[in-house]
Amino acid sequence: MVDSVFVRGKPSKEEKALMKQFKRKKLIKEIRRYRSLYPIMIFGVVFFIIFAYMPMYGIQLAFKDYTFGRGVSGSPWAGLAHFQRLFARQEFWSAFLNTFIISMIKLLGFPAPIILAILLNEITSRRYTKSMQVIYTLPHFLSWITIGGIMKRLLSSSGTINSLLASLGNSPVAFLSNGDIFRFLLLFTDMWKESGWSCIIYMAAIAGIDPTLYESATLDGANRLQRAWNITIPSIRTTISVLFILAIGGIMGGNFDQIFNLYNPTVYSKADIIPTYIYRITFEQAPNYGFSTAVGLFQGVINAAMLFGANFIVGKMDSDAKMI
Repeated sequence: MVDSVFVRGKPSKEEKALMKQFKRKKLIKEIRRYRSLYPIMIFGVVFFIIFAYMPMYGIQLAFKDYTFGRGVSGSPWAGLAHFQRLFARQEFWSAFLNTFIISMIKLLGFPAPIILAILLNEITSRRYTKSMQVIYTLPHFLSWITIGGIMKRLLSSSGTINSLLASLGNSPVAFLSNGDIFRFLLLFTDMWKESGWSCIIYMAAIAGIDPTLYESATLDGANRLQRAWNITIPSIRTTISVLFILAIGGIMGGNFDQIFNLYNPTVYSKADIIPTYIYRITFEQAPNYGFSTAVGLFQGVINAAMLFGANFIVGKMDSDAKMI
């Protein structure tokens, strides 16, 4: 009866009621089936309520002349004054452009964890694979403060690498004060720190591939590269698509910790992104919380638009990867 709805076309009222009843019973059945998991979900739900939804109350600061004495609710409304001021500032548009360019450069590193996961999967020794996983994952647990200190020791004008270049008779390279070089330094450090951690997701997806597919391909004469290209990558396509959507959705977020701990005033014109710009106008100048909130709200709207856009485009290519 349920299938006949799709065969004959437009359902009748009785068929609609039957479909509704069927879906309700199916939902109840699924809820009962996974009831043991709901207590675990409570912690995640509470986390997002406290740290994601409750702070949304402060969004109204973007439309108010906030004063500490009056508080959020008592401060007078300013309309779109903060946004008009924001769009008139050249330094904001510079930070906006830098955020986009740096994020696009970092997308060049998106395939790195995929390649790393495939390479680790090709290693026959499980013990050696686990050892390599530990080595590649370890940088993720180092803070950007630590990595920033290491990079400055290595790459400053008097650092280890420039001292080595000088001993070989070469001129020093301005790694930390040349904006163009600095942008690719951000790509390198981000890949070094996060590729090992991100590849865990891809390795989990690869572990779910039917091993008989590889056995059949081997019997047909496929080499390792052919097996990876024709079996592994297509099998984890949905995982790649979902993570790519998330990467696009956060493209305007930059990475505050990374840039804040690596950059300096000489590369502000090429490395100052929206989060660092918000920090500087809030804590290094006379604070204007309404204006800072307007910057953050504008950034969030752009992020949401890019997330929905990426989700729509990827969903057209792979319906299984569509998130929304």
